[in-house]
Amino acid sequence: MQVLVTRSKEDATSLMEELGSRKIGSVLASLLEIKFFGGPVLDLDGVQALLMTSANGVRAFSKRSDDRALRVVAVGDATAQAARGHGFDDVISAEGDVNHLASTVIRGLKPEDGKLLHPTGSAVAGCLEGVLGTAGFSYQRAVLYEAKVVDCLPTIARDGLLNGAFGSVLIYSPRTGVTFHRLVTESGLASTLYKVHAFCLSAYVADAIKILPWASIFVAPRPEQAALLAQLEKFVREGS
Repeated sequence: MQVLVTRSKEDATSLMEELGSRKIGSVLASLLEIKFFGGPVLDLDGVQALLMTSANGVRAFSKRSDDRALRVVAVGDATAQAARGHGFDDVISAEGDVNHLASTVIRGLKPEDGKLLHPTGSAVAGCLEGVLGTAGFSYQRAVLYEAKVVDCLPTIARDGLLNGAFGSVLIYSPRTGVTFHRLVTESGLASTLYKVHAFCLSAYVADAIKILPWASIFVAPRPEQAALLAQLEKFVREGS
């Protein structure tokens, strides 16, 4: 059986390549659509570092600035890899969630060295501004893109669920989880999930979909793609 991937097209390309390298078949049914905002070149005067909480933040910043000299503090390895792929050399991976990112900043940077710029979408999880502000840092959020949820379950997902084509579903964010829950319920397809296994990047993601009648829910031991895919690969290999 195949894995249903719910990420945006921008994020799904490398993910599906990784799944293919692990001999895991996948189908893309994006539940988020990314719209990057145009505008002038970003003003980076006084900025000591960029806070990157998603690969889309990296992509959005790169569309609005050619500066690659700034330090990047990334929320995890996938985002750090995206930053390096866009030409950044000074990249630190917090290897976790936004709380780990805040802790990494507080341990490794000094407030007096300048502002922290956080390229984000119109919706953002966590409260970096409050935590970092309490630690004395100057935080600035730059809204550079929008991640819009789709209005209905993609046809390929609906047909696959009806036909029993999916053995598992990958869900990366609470927002995607909430959207999947709503769309599957609205489509009358919740009952098709009793043989489908959910693989979630974190416990917060799992909370968003736990009410659905899954065969089982797996949570990555660490909120990183590598840990999640290793868990999925082990499950597929053992066939249980």
